Amino acid sequence: MSRSKLFSTSRIRYKAGGAALSLVLAGCAVGPDYTRPTVASAEAQSWSAPLPHQGQTANLVDWWQRWNDPALSALLTAAQSGNPTIAQSAARIAQARASYRSLTSVLFPSLTGNASDVRSKGGQQAQFGPPGGDGRQRSENISADLAWELDLFGGGRRGRSASQQRLNARESDWHDARVSVAAEVATQYVNLRACEVLLTGYEIDANSRGETSRLTELKRQAGFEAPANAALAMASAAEAKGRLLQQAADCDVLNKVLAELTALPEARLRAIVAPGHAQLPKTAGFTVATIPAAVISQRPDVASAERELMASTADIGVAIADRLPRLSLTGSIGYSALTFGGTETRGQTWNYGPFLSLPIFDAGRRAANVEAARARADEAAATYKARVLRAVREVEESLVRLDSAAKREADVNQALAGYQQFLNAAQARVKFGAGSLPELEEARRSVVGATGSAVGVARERLTAWIALYRAVGGGWDANDEKIISKNTKN
Repeated sequence: MSRSKLFSTSRIRYKAGGAALSLVLAGCAVGPDYTRPTVASAEAQSWSAPLPHQGQTANLVDWWQRWNDPALSALLTAAQSGNPTIAQSAARIAQARASYRSLTSVLFPSLTGNASDVRSKGGQQAQFGPPGGDGRQRSENISADLAWELDLFGGGRRGRSASQQRLNARESDWHDARVSVAAEVATQYVNLRACEVLLTGYEIDANSRGETSRLTELKRQAGFEAPANAALAMASAAEAKGRLLQQAADCDVLNKVLAELTALPEARLRAIVAPGHAQLPKTAGFTVATIPAAVISQRPDVASAERELMASTADIGVAIADRLPRLSLTGSIGYSALTFGGTETRGQTWNYGPFLSLPIFDAGRRAANVEAARARADEAAATYKARVLRAVREVEESLVRLDSAAKREADVNQALAGYQQFLNAAQARVKFGAGSLPELEEARRSVVGATGSAVGVARERLTAWIALYRAVGGGWDANDEKIISKNTKN
């Protein structure tokens, strides 16, 4: 084989080897790849608690519209746009986006322009300069500097991956904040309506007891009623009045809670909720997937925890890459001019070449950083598992409470109807002088207690649906990025 052919063949092999090495380096990334941890109790085939009956397949994002409650819809809309928690989550997304762009830029070359025009004068320099010089100097420079650190071991790519996953986690947190705020507003709204229902009942009861006390006192003064009965009637009226005042205060507090959640002026909020005074809303149900894993995957907080775990796994690669050599390519091209003592020198300047950094001794700092990164990944894995287990528990609890409230609702309503019928009969007997005041007061206490139980169970059923909405993720879809872009980008 001739020398020229041998040289050509060697050059081809050299280029091929260099290209292969470049491909290997481009595909190489130190550190472990992410593997989702398994959570045994979350892999169950079905829920332990009974699923709700009469469920309807519907998009949970629009579930609130099916309540047919204009006041609730208005409050939810106000909360989504004005609640500070949601605004904080949106700001964190903006921060994560900026961090991702910053870490992505590290993978590309950087070009920096420099320009300077420096003038100076030295008192002793004239004797060293050209004859007649006064020591004046002027240095002019303009240059463009290029620097590029090659991502030999994938540390930069691991860092970008970690930043991307943290951005995804912040977006999931934003969804979780929206779901949580909506659930909290709806829960407090139901509490307000239940409070108003009880307040209305207590007003009727207080007025009735006050009238009974007045009539009993008149009878006592006429000698037709024992003083003890008059005292009993007066005490009953006072008790009812105190209960009424306490209930009014509770309702007033709930209005203030809603004003905080929705960021609305309290006067505006009261105007919104006024038309539906003392009316408990009615909600439609929704279906819940039989397999827990399908429900858990719809929770944005679980997705956020997993993405934090993915980011922590990538951080291990970043820490490992920091222990390995770094290779940078640098270059500069420019133009400079130097004027000294009347003499001027001008010309182009350039330089280029590789720069290799090799860690030799750092007293174990980089090794400790790797251990810390692995420990943070273990912590993130434990957090993810805990979040999954909590998600299962919250769904199970909501199902149990919903089933219990549904079963008890008919019984408490039947009890209230029976006590109310007994009270009506007792009032009629007292009116015609055939009954006793203690019997009437006993009937009233029974009605008050039964009313509280009935309203409490109705409220519990509604809040159980809301808690279930929250527990199954509120209709969040991991693949839906449109709503994020629309609401969080500046």
